[in-house]
Formats: sequence, C-alpha cells, structure tokens
Amino acid sequence: MRRLVLLLALFSLLSLTVANAQQSSPAPQLKPSEGDFTLHNFQFASGETLPELRMHYYTFGKLTKDATGRATNAVLILHSTSGSGRQFLAPKFADVLFGPGQPLDINRYFVIIPDNIGHGKSSKPSDGTRTHFPQYVYADMVKAQHELLVEGLAVNHLRLILGASMGCMHTFIWGETYPDFAAALMPLACLPVEITGRNRMWREMIIEAIEKDPEWKNGDYTTQPQQALRTAGDMFLIATGTPVILQKAGPTREQADQYLDDYVKRFAAAHDANDFLYAVRASRDYNPAPNLDKITAYVMFVNTADDFINPPELGIAEQEIKKVKNGRFVLMPASGQTSGHGTHTDAAVWQSYLKQLLDESQY
Repeated sequence: MRRLVLLLALFSLLSLTVANAQQSSPAPQLKPSEGDFTLHNFQFASGETLPELRMHYYTFGKLTKDATGRATNAVLILHSTSGSGRQFLAPKFADVLFGPGQPLDINRYFVIIPDNIGHGKSSKPSDGTRTHFPQYVYADMVKAQHELLVEGLAVNHLRLILGASMGCMHTFIWGETYPDFAAALMPLACLPVEITGRNRMWREMIIEAIEKDPEWKNGDYTTQPQQALRTAGDMFLIATGTPVILQKAGPTREQADQYLDDYVKRFAAAHDANDFLYAVRASRDYNPAPNLDKITAYVMFVNTADDFINPPELGIAEQEIKKVKNGRFVLMPASGQTSGHGTHTDAAVWQSYLKQLLDESQY
C-alpha cells in the first residue's frame, strides 16, 4: 500500500513538473502571411492624389462569414507612430494573444495587421518621392485601412479593432467614421481629443529639428541628416520612457550617457528623416472629441499612469469617455509591469481587459 501511495505521489509530482514546463515554454514563433494591395488613384484629404498607393499587411488565421456573407471573426490591429505591423509579431504581444486558447487565438480569429501609409513596407516618402509624397493625415490612413479591408481582403465587418498609440487614435476615428463596421474597439495609449499642450510641443520640437537641420535640404538629402535624427531620438526616448526604466538603464553618469548614445544611434539608423517627419506631422488635424457620441461599438479604452505622452493628471480620458455610449476607461496604475507609453505592446499587462471586452461585445 505504501508503494502504491509513493508511486501515485511520484506520478503527481511528475505531472505537475511537466505541466509547469509546458506553461513556461515559449510559444513557437508565429509566421504570418504577408501581402500587398494597391489602391488606385487614392485621393487624400489635402486634395492630392496618388496613382498607386501600396498597402502592405500581415495576416493570421482564416476569414469566416455567416450565412448572410458578413465577416464574423476579423480583427484589425493598428500600430504606433514610426512603427509597423511587425511590432505586433514580438513575443510580448504575439505569444500572449495569438496562441491556442489565448484571447485572439488565430485558430478562431482572422487577424489583420497593416503597415499604414508612410510606414513599414507601405507607400512612403522614402520610396523616392520624398517631400513630393502627399501630405497625409490620420483620416487618410483610416480611409486606406478601410479600403484595404473591403476591396483587398473582402472583410465587411470587424469583430475588433485594437490600436496602440497612433493606432489608438485611429481606433477612435474608425468608431466615428464607420460606426457599424466593428463590434468592439480597444484603444491603447492615447487621448480622444485634439493634440495640444506638451504632446503637441514635443512633436513640434521634432518637426523643427528636422526642417532646420542644414543637411535636410528641404527633404532632398542624399545622406540622412544625422543631427536631426539624433534630436528626434532624444525626444522619443524621453516621451516613451519612464523614470524608473531609465534610472535602471543609467544608474551612473557613465552608464546613462552610454545608454543615451546607444539609443539615439539605433534610432537614427532605423529611421528616414522624411518618413519620420510625415508620420509625426500626420496628427495635425486629429480631434475626435466632437463626434465621440457617434461611436456605437463597445469600447475598452486603456491608458497607464506612467505615460508621458498621455499624462493622467489632465483628467481628459475620464471626461471624454462619458460621451461614448458603450465606453469604459481604465487607468492602470504604474507598477513593475507597466513601461510607460510602451505598455501598449506588452499584452500581458492588459489582456484581462481585452478578454472582458470580447465577452461583453459577443454577438
């Protein structure tokens, strides 16, 4: 009898060890399908027209439709300023959301992640047109996303739109412009009002740094204007970092200086000055506040208390979300898990709110 008890205990311990090992093992690297769709004679809000606008995109899963032909499982995920769809392929996002049994399990959902106008592998100034590229704004970017879905991917309805930072602002525009298109919206890390105050100021600092660099040459440079990009990198580091994270990165004078130098070098190497200028300037007419009452989708709006770009002490989010019929705002306190503005891509921190949104908006 004692042998039997020992064997059962050993078997239980072995089973628990295997289960724990399976839970801690990283998910296999997910590989999306990639594609390009060309929008012909695309007209921008400025009145300019581009004969061919290329929209690059990534997808996971397969699209399903009901008996009426309505898409039932499509999810649109929208990236941040100067980012691309690839930011959502990182393990801290994809491995938390896209795996079996996870909130956006790609065996259930058709996930669409576009590179927006001016970003990634979609049409942008650095393709060759430089400052002759149309002066796009957020409304143009959302319009192109809509045309990609409807004309390129045959998606006529979305189960969810999830947007981070710039994508967060696009999500509010989506809710107002196409109120019946999506069942649920999850904006992460933005404010649904005109960009003013400090947020406007740091963006203008970047624009001025680029345009006043003699090496920019009105956008006709042959080599990247390094000082302009270094200044842009400086501003981006402060805007997206947090005191706690930057203190850990630079606990001594020497380490702080080295971290800053390394960061701006990487930033400058990874960005084109014209592309970045256009991306930052695209927010210039953003202001969804007057039309928030047009949003009919369920909204789970999440910010963090350590976000430099969207400071909670302004109280704007709490006030504006009252205009949204089915809206809820969550301000997550700063903690060892949050990372300032960049928390929008750290899905483990906020995935419980995504699950709640999907449950509440079932149809």
